[in-house]
Amino acid sequence: MSHRFPIRIFYEDTDMAGIVYYANYLRYIERARSDIVEQFGLDQREMRAQGIVFVVTRVEADYLGTAGFGDRLEVRTTHFAKGATRWIFHQDVCREDKVIFRALVTAVCMTTDGKPTRLPAKLRSLPKDAAG
Repeated sequence: MSHRFPIRIFYEDTDMAGIVYYANYLRYIERARSDIVEQFGLDQREMRAQGIVFVVTRVEADYLGTAGFGDRLEVRTTHFAKGATRWIFHQDVCREDKVIFRALVTAVCMTTDGKPTRLPAKLRSLPKDAAG
């Protein structure tokens, strides 16, 4: 499954060198993942009220280029289910079709008391990784 999410770089996103502060890329990919959850028709506030949350358990990131004030970026995400509880995301942040940031993110569906639980029914139809 693939998803695209636009990002516009504001002055507040940059550091003293005028480039996007490195930690902001994590914010951008989080926004894209939140948009994906919403597109599946899931309300994370409602899920939390029912005692279910998504927790990021792993991020592997590569910084491959830079962006600056005024740039328009796009987060391109492919995602799949892995097992009954994990949701895996391959995320690229691109500027004019050039990948400037790449991440592999693992999120786990958990109860609010910290126990893994099955992905919501709307996500169980996601393609499965071959390693399943």
